Amino acid sequence: MKKSALQYWLRYYRAEIRAALLIQLQYRAAFVIWLLEMIIEPVVYLVVWSTVARARGGEVGGFSPEDFAAYFIVFMLVNHFTYSWTFYVFEERVRTGKLSFRLLRPLHPIHSDLAFNLTYKFLTLVVMLPTGIGLTLAFHPAFEFTAGQVLLAVPAVALAFGVRFVFEWAYALVAFWTTRIMALNEMYYVILLFLSGQVAPLSLFPDWVQTLSYVLPFRWMVAFPVELLLGHLDRGQIIAGFVAQAAWLGLSFLLLKWLWARGVRRYSAVGG
Repeated sequence: MKKSALQYWLRYYRAEIRAALLIQLQYRAAFVIWLLEMIIEPVVYLVVWSTVARARGGEVGGFSPEDFAAYFIVFMLVNHFTYSWTFYVFEERVRTGKLSFRLLRPLHPIHSDLAFNLTYKFLTLVVMLPTGIGLTLAFHPAFEFTAGQVLLAVPAVALAFGVRFVFEWAYALVAFWTTRIMALNEMYYVILLFLSGQVAPLSLFPDWVQTLSYVLPFRWMVAFPVELLLGHLDRGQIIAGFVAQAAWLGLSFLLLKWLWARGVRRYSAVGG
């Protein structure tokens, strides 16, 4: 039975990934726009903070221009592996009735979104990795990776993706109660921008912001695996980080299950 179930899921995801691949290749323009956004934003922050560090005598908050280069290049790649966009598109599914077709399928819609997301990540690696190499050659980052850090970063990135994907899928379900959530999405993005370490390393923020980042899930979506890989964390901080990731992943699943059960009952399709 277990082997049969595993074969079923492998066949399912193989089919979903194949379909996702065909769809993404059809919409190449949107594909390129998403990709450029993932690259340009961290490069802008890299240039700005490196310039500020040079203007202040060579460092800011213990970060030299080379340290900023290392941080934002690693952040760009980790953010790519954890990025999710469901909360941007879910509102349209509810508002236009597209969700109705997904509900007719035998499996939860989250599975097709997961397959689509994973397909996007692997497709864009052919651009992201050369970009990372190019930025490394251009900005001379101060990388000091150890084998232990790299090995620990793998599960940290996987858990970060899990937390971000499940939490944002749960957050997207707010669309069941209000179908105009663009303002909420923008507010969410601003919070994520600061508390995930995207604008700057979290150690540069005031203490109250850093404390808030430990309590909320955003740090564990991106900043934690970046800091781990760069060697900015001690053993206790690493253990605490993995515990926080596991806790937020579990809480996000419970939140998703609770909101989905109530949201589907409330849902009424409009149009198509």
